[in-house]
Amino acid sequence: MMTKGNINVSVENIFPLIKKFLYSDHEIFLRELISNATDATLKLKHLTGIGEAKVEYGNPKLEVKIDKDQKTLRIIDQGIGMTGEEVEKYINQVAFSGAEEFLEKYKDSAKDSGIIGHFGLGFYSAFMVAEKVEILTKSYKDEPAVRWICDGSPEFTLEETSDKTDRGTEIILYIAEDSVEFLEEGKIRELLLKYNKFMPVPIKFGTKTHTLPLPEDAPEDAVAETEEVDNIINNPVPAWTIAPSELTNEDYMKFYHELYPMQFEEPLFNIHLNVDYPFNLTGVLFFPKLSNNLNIDKDKIQLYQNQVFVTDEVKGIVPDFLMLLRGVIDSPDIPLNVSRSYLQADGAVKKISSYITKKVADKMASLINENREDYEKKWNDIKIVIEYGIITEEKFAEKADKFTLYPTTDGKYFLWDELIEKIKPIQTDKDNKLVVLYATNADEQHSYIQSAKDKGYEVLLLDSPIISHVIQKLETSKENISFARVDADHVNNLIKKDEPVISKLNETEKESLKKNVEEAIQDTKFTVQLEDLDSDDAPFTITQPEFMRRMKEMQATGGGGMFGMGGFPEMYNLVVNSNSELSNQILKTENAEEKESLIKYALDLAKLSQNLLKGKDLTDFIQRSYKQLEK
Repeated sequence: MMTKGNINVSVENIFPLIKKFLYSDHEIFLRELISNATDATLKLKHLTGIGEAKVEYGNPKLEVKIDKDQKTLRIIDQGIGMTGEEVEKYINQVAFSGAEEFLEKYKDSAKDSGIIGHFGLGFYSAFMVAEKVEILTKSYKDEPAVRWICDGSPEFTLEETSDKTDRGTEIILYIAEDSVEFLEEGKIRELLLKYNKFMPVPIKFGTKTHTLPLPEDAPEDAVAETEEVDNIINNPVPAWTIAPSELTNEDYMKFYHELYPMQFEEPLFNIHLNVDYPFNLTGVLFFPKLSNNLNIDKDKIQLYQNQVFVTDEVKGIVPDFLMLLRGVIDSPDIPLNVSRSYLQADGAVKKISSYITKKVADKMASLINENREDYEKKWNDIKIVIEYGIITEEKFAEKADKFTLYPTTDGKYFLWDELIEKIKPIQTDKDNKLVVLYATNADEQHSYIQSAKDKGYEVLLLDSPIISHVIQKLETSKENISFARVDADHVNNLIKKDEPVISKLNETEKESLKKNVEEAIQDTKFTVQLEDLDSDDAPFTITQPEFMRRMKEMQATGGGGMFGMGGFPEMYNLVVNSNSELSNQILKTENAEEKESLIKYALDLAKLSQNLLKGKDLTDFIQRSYKQLEK
């Protein structure tokens, strides 16, 4: 018996709509149909498990087949199948994939069945690429198989058939002229690997040749036999679906390379996520080797829903600072709209974001406790993620003292409390403020680092591109602490002590010296300041005020407050040591030309030590220096 009828849809014709608007991305029809086939299989598994379906579940698989001559693409499952009545109900009334109803009916027992569900107009996405769709289906119940055919108009035919004898559903797409790319094996393989690589039911796509192992006593010239086996394109049990206790480090590495076949470097470590309250979320995140390279767009974190790939645009679900990580997050609770690629902002997403933040913080704390030496070795590669987290996520910043390291220029590593304990006795200034000294480049700032070390101070090496933001954050969140880069002033001024200063020059001589230097250099970039330092301290030192430099740096990496420092001129202080022999010599030199030459030469030396002597100035300096040698 055959029925004809009209599909019950509220608009006159849903198909042009589907084709044009509903899914911007035509390729996802395959994801939808395979998800439906997976659901059909998992529903059967559930029903046989609870004894409601009196059939053998066996080892069902899905199969995708291309027939270029017939211009068809088939998706075949060995799942629950449908009776004529169910086809009428689910397909013709656009009651979507029927998963909601199934889950509602078996809500107590089917909670963890893995059924994907809520795939919206899953089946109808077939009409984005097909001019005609045929369904051949046979239910697990003892009822005849049926065939349903629709050519993309609201009319369909439905009849009993003897063409199908085994249980399950076969969907045949007659591919439209404008979609023939979906008859190419390469294209289908690409889509299966993109969306279905970790689906929970094995997916067969063609066959491959498998070489059988030779018996141990085989002669040397024996040729191994081969056999054709199913080419199963997916891994139905990916790492994130397995309990962490059952996985070795090797398993995680293998999974990482499965996710990112083009990544040759090993990740540093991983974080296995597993929550069932207040929402469901599993996943594995990896810390890749990053150092200072912020290449966020490559190999991003992938979002799955019940093992179906949804998107790798995970902004909003994953806090910004963790976008530098790689890996997988799988949650059935992330709300998706009909095309499943755009996340809808809602409370659940925010909760997920803060859970991931907390989990990463806890993991970092346990890693450093388990193996501090190993953690220190990896610090340089992970610090950028941690520092970014400190400045963008308050909850993360609150826990960060447990696992943020502060390396020194001597290669020692301190946690915050250890650092404070170490430097407090010696680096507290006369106003009882603790001053943390740091360098950003050990080579360029070598002489300044040396001066600080000569006084017994610790100098941190903080060289990441966003360090000025981190320092700003620490200064506002910690009591009575300030950071100063070693070249921000003479070391005596960075940590001011109540030590008596002996001055060799009187006030008149000092004024005269200051005037001599200012007239000789005539450069608005430099502010001359006289200091009574030790006589063997450098005669001239160039420093760059901490506040100005830090504001410029922060602006260069985004932020920098309301000061708009973009057009700020380079500004330096020229610290002249009035107790140095050179200061004395400048004052004693009568000849104006000689005096000027002496001052300029000393300034060039100071610039040279700060890496500021470049171009023509450097050339002139070298020529002048040779002339000095010839005298």
